[in-house]
Amino acid sequence: MLKRSILHLDLDTFFVSVERLLNSELQDKPLLVGGLGDRGVVAACSYETRKFGVHSGMAMKVARQLCPQATVIKGDSSVYTKHSHVVTEIIKSKVPAFEKASIDEFYADLSGMENFFGTYKFAGELRQTIIRESGLPISFGLSQNKVVSKVATGEAKPNNQMIILQGNEKSFLAPLSVRKIPMIGEKTFQKLLNLGVRDIQMIQEMPVEMLEGVLGKNGRSIWKRANGIDDSPIIPFHERKSISAERTFHKDTINMVQLRATLVAMAENLAFQLRRGNKLTSKLSVKIRYSDFHTYTKQAKISYTSADHLIIPKVLELFNQLYNRRLLIRLVGVKFTGLVGGHYQINLFDDSEEMLSLYNSMDRIRERFGDHSVIRAATIGGTSVGRMNNPFNGEPPILHAHRQQ
Repeated sequence: MLKRSILHLDLDTFFVSVERLLNSELQDKPLLVGGLGDRGVVAACSYETRKFGVHSGMAMKVARQLCPQATVIKGDSSVYTKHSHVVTEIIKSKVPAFEKASIDEFYADLSGMENFFGTYKFAGELRQTIIRESGLPISFGLSQNKVVSKVATGEAKPNNQMIILQGNEKSFLAPLSVRKIPMIGEKTFQKLLNLGVRDIQMIQEMPVEMLEGVLGKNGRSIWKRANGIDDSPIIPFHERKSISAERTFHKDTINMVQLRATLVAMAENLAFQLRRGNKLTSKLSVKIRYSDFHTYTKQAKISYTSADHLIIPKVLELFNQLYNRRLLIRLVGVKFTGLVGGHYQINLFDDSEEMLSLYNSMDRIRERFGDHSVIRAATIGGTSVGRMNNPFNGEPPILHAHRQQ
């Protein structure tokens, strides 16, 4: 069996690093990137803020209280996407096969290269090339599989590298916290703590059946990862199974004009993304979150389409069916699933040639001048999420990026 060599690369505190690249005065200073309002969330934080207990995913309001001396920047997703593409192109030009797991995270399959270059030497040279050409710090882990390499990258940070030789996977993982195992979230972590399981070695010594009894079907996957067992392949292309948009309001609202305008804006933009990617949807869902944080969704199946005039009325219909508590609303969202490839087909009874020409003209304008260059009057007063690129180009969504930077 061919010995595998899997490289995991992760741009260190990516959003922070880009902001420092753009403004050198931010170097070595505590920095937070994320939403500026009371409901903003920390998308990324510099290492200087972490000694105060700040971490990504935390409420910005709390982070500012913990580290009041930090500089806070809203950030710009289009700028981060641009810098991510620079790194992507460097990796693409150097390795035979790679996977872009998020905006700042990559896997590469270097199997077989040790006979010609030496994989660790090659990986180190690749890292230096990325640092030199992008100006961004990056760390990597190298092992025989994706899980161990990802954990090794986390241990190598900041701005460093690590190799785990074949046969040393279990001993490398053993002393680490179980929280370091990919796919262990807060709830699973708490369950393990309640069992007295704190380090990975304890999982390695447990019968797999015991872990399955506590954690269900995920127990076996976690046990295998704890033992350094992972045969998941490099996936060079991500097929999107859904596309969605959400909006959290700065202030809870019951303004029906604003709510409906926001839903129409999101549905219109998502329908354009479908047409941009030559996709059709067959299932719509609407989500609302009340001020008491109770969240509800409602979905409906429809005939395959990417047409605004068919999607928007259905979205508003779902919202009308869903909104029945008469409480202030904190968040609304729209999601399209059941996606397939294809172009919108004219309906001989309901559509016209003028309708299709209108869609084509609007889409050409949006492609050239941006998602919001043409909008419906009904969306005025609402807000949506614009995108810089085709969401079906095989790259992961930018929102997948900052788990725990």
